Amino acid sequence: MPEISRFYGIVVKMYYNDYQPPHFHAEYSGDQMLVNLNTRAVIAGRLSPRATGLVMEWAAQHQAELQDVWDQARNMAPLDRIDPLP
Repeated sequence: MPEISRFYGIVVKMYYNDYQPPHFHAEYSGDQMLVNLNTRAVIAGRLSPRATGLVMEWAAQHQAELQDVWDQARNMAPLDRIDPLP
């Protein structure tokens, strides 16, 4: 699964041609969660509260870019990288 961003030990990935609803995968310290792109609701899994907060802050800052990368993945195109949290 292609990595689209990495910050504070959190790795954000997206699968090519993944199922609906649009979402991304966040991994941290052996745990994983799936986050809906539109609502930023956790679909499955869980990270620590601190890591979850960082992921949600990052997703809020990059919502339009995340949708663009989702569209790229659905079209089997190379995925753009998204800037990490500063």
